[in-house]
Amino acid sequence: MPSGPAHPDAWKAFWRGVAKFQKSKINPAMALRNTLGVAAPLAIGAAVGQLGAGLVASTGALQVAFRDSDAPYADRARLMLAASVIAGTAVALGSMVGNHPAGAVALTAAWAFASGMLVALGQQAGDLGLMSLVLLVVYGALPLPPERAALAGLAAFAGGVLQTAFAVTNWPLDPRAPVRRSLGDLYLAISREVLAPAKATESPLATQPSIQAQNALQTLDADPSPESDRLRYLESQAERLRLNLLAVLRLRGRLERDFSAPREREILDRFIAQVSRTAGAIGHGLKAGAEPAVSSRDTDDAARLAEDLRQVRAQPELAAMLHDARAQMDAIAGQLRSSLDVMRREREPGPEPITRVKGMRAPFWRDRALTLRANLSLESPAFRHAIRLAACIAIGETLARAAGVTRPYWLPMTIAIVLRPDFGSTFSRGVLRLIGTFAGIALATALVYALPESVWQHIAIVAALMFVVRSFGSANYGVFAMAITAMVVFLIWLNGVAPGAVIAARAINTAVGGVIALIAYWAWPTWERHRVTETLARMLDKLRDYFLAAQKNYTTPSPAAAEALERARIAGRLARSNFEASVERAVAEPGVPRESIQLLTAMVASSHRLAQALMALEAAISTAQGVRPRQAFHKFAADVGATLTLVSSALRGSPVEARTFPDLREDHHALVHSDESGELYGLVDIETDRITNALNTLAGEALEWTGSARS
Repeated sequence: MPSGPAHPDAWKAFWRGVAKFQKSKINPAMALRNTLGVAAPLAIGAAVGQLGAGLVASTGALQVAFRDSDAPYADRARLMLAASVIAGTAVALGSMVGNHPAGAVALTAAWAFASGMLVALGQQAGDLGLMSLVLLVVYGALPLPPERAALAGLAAFAGGVLQTAFAVTNWPLDPRAPVRRSLGDLYLAISREVLAPAKATESPLATQPSIQAQNALQTLDADPSPESDRLRYLESQAERLRLNLLAVLRLRGRLERDFSAPREREILDRFIAQVSRTAGAIGHGLKAGAEPAVSSRDTDDAARLAEDLRQVRAQPELAAMLHDARAQMDAIAGQLRSSLDVMRREREPGPEPITRVKGMRAPFWRDRALTLRANLSLESPAFRHAIRLAACIAIGETLARAAGVTRPYWLPMTIAIVLRPDFGSTFSRGVLRLIGTFAGIALATALVYALPESVWQHIAIVAALMFVVRSFGSANYGVFAMAITAMVVFLIWLNGVAPGAVIAARAINTAVGGVIALIAYWAWPTWERHRVTETLARMLDKLRDYFLAAQKNYTTPSPAAAEALERARIAGRLARSNFEASVERAVAEPGVPRESIQLLTAMVASSHRLAQALMALEAAISTAQGVRPRQAFHKFAADVGATLTLVSSALRGSPVEARTFPDLREDHHALVHSDESGELYGLVDIETDRITNALNTLAGEALEWTGSARS
């Protein structure tokens, strides 16, 4: 990695992350059902004179609420029920060992290590571990006899089950609604982004909605119903639509840049606008569960625009480009037409244009056990996080119990919430936790003195704060911390503890816990900038696999090749997202030199250029049916694969000499001059040129990152 002095850009990136408010994460509908899940046990408990049991059930519902999402119902229910079981177990065990300080500290530290290791299995597993740790810490400070502890665990489990029931209420009425909405979001994203296409240095068209739709579709793997087939078909059409539209947009940009062709540009602009309207109508129809508000005349208009372009007489180079544009436009019009027909049930889906990906997951438990075993090393960020978390939790528990402070769980609970595997998350959460906590204390204090002491009024305040937590808390952690702090004050007040003591204790313990977490991470950090190299190498490996799969599907097309191509495209897309996220974390770290920040962001931009060129090439060869691949293409493809392999090897420390790299520019020159027709391979020639430029640039940047020199 290039060396140099620390640059203030890193701190700017950090503070931008702290202040960021993500409006797209605001979700009032989910917040409403989660609020009902938390408020209902309180109201029932108050009504029957069992407010204590209602509070425990409400606590279980509160924790399980954070596992709720817009995921398909089966996944949502599975995760929330698992969270309910874990919540009940943590409450019961914590309450049982609370009277034994040494045992409680040992159990909590061991639990903290296990929950820290779960981050190796992904965000959902890590969040489940954190939730269980928080409950164990809280109820470890509220000891109960064994039989009452077991009942408390059952109450927390029941609260979680109630929260789950609210989250899946519509499952029997419309079981595929979440999948349909995810597909609708994909079509709507295509509709929006095609009118304001991403630059070559940005992610390709509708990348994130495409990932979400693909994940949602996986839940239908065991569902052979006609409706599921329709949804799979619509997803495959949307994916092909992305590819072909990307090619059209790139042709449109070249037409504007290199030719004086106002009539042709006007035709393409009208076509793009028509596609946007039709894709938007499909998206709205999917989300509403209704037929799209668009007629077959709209798709006919799109087809007629392709015919208008066919009538244009132009010079040879422009004619070749218009030929490619017409092929893409014909494909897009057909995709929209077939999507509308399937939505109106005027035709059955038939064979999928892109074969459904199967068998992508290893056996569940074996796969996760192998992952955890592989992470039992100090080189693993998850293992380092687990050790750091266990040590800090043990210190926090010991200090809180030794000091005899009121409500001692706040100190270790703050440590658990603040301490994360990476620097950016830990310090942004720490800052926002402290700011939000003191803001929440101020809010709670104002409400305590402004409102009368009424159980029902307090329940109403808890419900209002819960709505804020779930609707706006995901958009900014500071908002979450403020609302949850005020909410907990009122929950404890409902349990009979005076608010004045609660507020003071919370402020002191939160400050101490936050400081311990931040000091621990500062003393033994895990720097993302040391991990980004391997993430980059993995991305290059996946992009190589994607390109070679596209080549195979071009040269020897078959259903198996099409399935392998889709699988490789999905894996490449995920690898690019992981690299982009890794860079975002790395540039937020202090001490990162300015040159490193510039080089990392340049590599992200180059990876987007390469991805867009690869996708446009796939679209180009998908419309070149019956056109025999040239021999020079095989040489170009082999050298692209070799270049990506060499760069990823260099990133992993293998010695790589400059003379071993193929000359992609010479390969492309040979490829272009092997086309005697001047028309059949126009778009292929354009996109292979862009692949050459993007890959040469990315390879140079990656080798500069390793400190290598390339002549």
